[in-house]
Amino acid sequence: MTQSGAHLFTGGRVADAEGTRLADVAVVDGDIAAVGDSEAVERAVDDVPDADLERVDASGRVVAPGLIDAHVHVMMDGRPDVSTAVSESDYTASYRAAGNLDAALSAGVTTVRDLGSRGTLALDAGEAVAAGEIDGPRVLACGRNVIMTGGHGNWFGREADGPAEVRKAAREQLKAGADVLKCMATGGVLTEGAVTGAPELTPEELAAFTDAAAPTDTPTAAHAHGEEGIKNAVEAGISSVEHGTFMDREAAEMMAERGTYWVPTASALRGIADHGVEAGIPEDAVAKAEDAVDRFDDAWDHALAADVPIAMGTDAGTPFNFFADIPQELAYMVDYGLSPERALEAATVNAADLLGLDDVGRVAEGYAADLVVLDADPTEDVTAWQDPAAVFARGDRVA
Repeated sequence: MTQSGAHLFTGGRVADAEGTRLADVAVVDGDIAAVGDSEAVERAVDDVPDADLERVDASGRVVAPGLIDAHVHVMMDGRPDVSTAVSESDYTASYRAAGNLDAALSAGVTTVRDLGSRGTLALDAGEAVAAGEIDGPRVLACGRNVIMTGGHGNWFGREADGPAEVRKAAREQLKAGADVLKCMATGGVLTEGAVTGAPELTPEELAAFTDAAAPTDTPTAAHAHGEEGIKNAVEAGISSVEHGTFMDREAAEMMAERGTYWVPTASALRGIADHGVEAGIPEDAVAKAEDAVDRFDDAWDHALAADVPIAMGTDAGTPFNFFADIPQELAYMVDYGLSPERALEAATVNAADLLGLDDVGRVAEGYAADLVVLDADPTEDVTAWQDPAAVFARGDRVA
């Protein structure tokens, strides 16, 4: 990570949820000090010695917020059969997590939310990034997923049955330092024998789960593919539904009414369905993914019609879903009906709101200097995110 005292971006445009406009940007001590006309921005760095000021010529380019991925798994690396990672050592998992985070950061992703890794791997990775020990985006993490015995992801989650045990399992994650709590409300694609949309945790267990999070106002996330599981999660007060593959109209309307975020993770489904068993993905997982493709199209129709709030997440680490390719998710969201402007919102301000962060996701004074320099306006060309000219995290140039 290249350190620099301050940065001055001149001659370009700024694009964020407020739109695209001509503006210079000053960065001091890791935060955005000023955004606006050149004279005002220059004044913000008057006290910075020339030797500590890096001037960035943004002429013909666009300065935008770094991306936020609200759903990753740092323990996984996009291999065809993710279950094989369980037999590897904690040391190997740690090296992989560090590599994944570095790849995400180089791609312009400056914040990620890990929704399930072995032990305290993701929590520890977040501390290592914050301490400057490894390069990576800001990491928020859930610790271990809370799941029913034998449920989806049982090979790396915290199994629990009954409201009291689920509440205890959730509290264990909070004790370990979790920023968010994650549970499995339904079966999933990548666990052999699990029925993708079938409810797993009961409504009473889900209520106990959110009850455990309430005293600390900790956000909650529920892996939920099927309609019943989605509705159970929403009724329990879950903050975000992950995947939501079989969402129907009623579920979408419930989510919109309650402000429940949807994190669609299109990259996960595409990674499996587009590659298939020929690429080494387990046959059971491919069959379930192929069955879900048309239903996922319908889910988008229902979500857009009901105006469900959407935050970007990729499920990075699942088959052929690599951390370096996270920006591709915005293009998938546009394919499914979002405008480039709304895709930007999903990947910046909406994701920041879901994660409980109030100082990232915008190019605005007082916000963290998590920035990307792009060759095109991402509100017009969604592919602009896929090859950033430069990446800055917390005020440091990292790519």
